[in-house]
Amino acid sequence: MRFGVLTSSGDAPGMNATIRAVVRTALHYGHDIYGIRDGFQGLINNDMVLLLHDDVSGMLTKGGTFLGTARSEEFKTRKGQELAIRNLQKRKIDTLIVIGGNGTFLGAQALTELGVKVIGIPATIDNDLGGSDYTIGFHTALNTIVDAIDKLRDTSSSHQRCSIIETMGREGGDLALFAGVCGGAEFIITKEHMIEKDVMIKKLREWKKEGRSHAIIVTTENIFNVFELAKEISDKSGFATRATVLGYIQRGGNPVPEDRILATQLGSYAVQLAMDDISGVGIGLRQNTLTHATFDIVLNETVDRSLLYELVDRVS
Repeated sequence: MRFGVLTSSGDAPGMNATIRAVVRTALHYGHDIYGIRDGFQGLINNDMVLLLHDDVSGMLTKGGTFLGTARSEEFKTRKGQELAIRNLQKRKIDTLIVIGGNGTFLGAQALTELGVKVIGIPATIDNDLGGSDYTIGFHTALNTIVDAIDKLRDTSSSHQRCSIIETMGREGGDLALFAGVCGGAEFIITKEHMIEKDVMIKKLREWKKEGRSHAIIVTTENIFNVFELAKEISDKSGFATRATVLGYIQRGGNPVPEDRILATQLGSYAVQLAMDDISGVGIGLRQNTLTHATFDIVLNETVDRSLLYELVDRVS
């Protein structure tokens, strides 16, 4: 058999560890594997390199992706997809393994519908794909955010301030929710759990009168202009308020052990599925069991976090 592997969408800690597991497993069973540079654009450009054992040495611990990643507008067209398929055929690649988030899985679904054998491995800090309890990179990003919250709480309590922390997450709220729980946030705001500004400001004003020294608000991106929100809270609540946008630091860093283990499990599992002639699926780990489901299911499945939000309301 001959495999191709690429990383696409936003980078996530653990992508290199995933590539390593894919390569080492394929070679273990005597198969060739090509690394495709810069995601689906690399397929279009026919930018591929045969990967050997030593090419992935040391990659288990490194953040980012040594194959590179890019978003390709050209690949979204039928012409671009057909060119990508021709390049796969030229290299006689039997199965393509893609590592990434929603955009990557949409691309994989498109190729599947055109007859290509594709397997998707979920790697995104947003944790917003179905089919797996967690996606590769989520735990590392979560650690980064919680570390920032802990440090901001130190300075907020020293100056009797309120701190607003904006996380990534795209359309999903898991980063903000989990980080807020771990960081003891007083308010967690996501698209699944909106809080009216007036309600929040009223509560902060009450807490200030009660003598609370500080407060933490964690919100996912694209809900508020956090700097305007900070000014409004400062003006109306009595809490001097500062906003911090964590930005791309959330995508970087060496993967934590949870992501290294998950990446190794899923990377190896993808190759084994392909050897069993299973494709057109996204894979994951659920309740400590390796699973796979069609791209349509993985892309559309949602997780109900209402119990966790209720917990936040009780303990904040």
